[in-house]
Amino acid sequence: MTIEMHAAVDPGRARSNNEDSVALDEGVSLAVLADGMGGYNAGEVASSMATSFIRTELGRWLSEASIQASDAEVRRAMDICVDNANRAIFNAANSNPQYAGMGTTLVVAVFRGERLLLGHVGDSRCYRLRAGRLQQITRDHSLLQEQIDAGLITPEQAAFSANKNLVTRAVGVEDTVLLETHQHDVLPGDIFLMCSDGLSDMLDDTGIAQLMLANESMETSAHALIDAANDAGGKDNISVILVRACGGASVAARSWWPFRR
Repeated sequence: MTIEMHAAVDPGRARSNNEDSVALDEGVSLAVLADGMGGYNAGEVASSMATSFIRTELGRWLSEASIQASDAEVRRAMDICVDNANRAIFNAANSNPQYAGMGTTLVVAVFRGERLLLGHVGDSRCYRLRAGRLQQITRDHSLLQEQIDAGLITPEQAAFSANKNLVTRAVGVEDTVLLETHQHDVLPGDIFLMCSDGLSDMLDDTGIAQLMLANESMETSAHALIDAANDAGGKDNISVILVRACGGASVAARSWWPFRR
């Protein structure tokens, strides 16, 4: 199985600066996305530090460890690299007044053949499109998600809440951070979408799925998603990473697959 990747970032319609950052290392099947926060250009600094640090350090480790590393060792390497990035951002924020309080969300994905090792912090997301069905495979670290989990509001009410974008976990705001990691299976034909809330706040899951299904290439799909988010208001920076698993028979071609419609 081979992995095809494409990333795109857009400032949106409402902001002149861009606090989102993405990084790819196709040689080790690594993808990183971050959505920064903070005054002045601090959010831009935090997200850029996170993606460049993790791409460099984790990418180097993956290249040296190669396929001999176990999944547990890769997850441990992800934890260490994110912890080191967190400390670098936290220290920069505390030593430079103009960066005080800066931080960033994070999604980091390592594809290993038929497995995806996925880690995230905050409300940037990862979705999987399989046989026409889109599923969010990360769970937001946000006040809204906690209210939904507690039964205080419904997901439909959350879409119109004034408490959007209040994250309960971020990289760089404290001296330690907990990376939530999961393992997911990867089947030929799967498409994974990593995105900032500049996309997910503007488009619902149905709209995202329709655009991904309507565009064959990763590049045209990414630009279609960004254009649609801008058409819906473009209230924030928009970043997307699309990853497609290629090779073998796709899930959509298997009549026995339970998600086929």
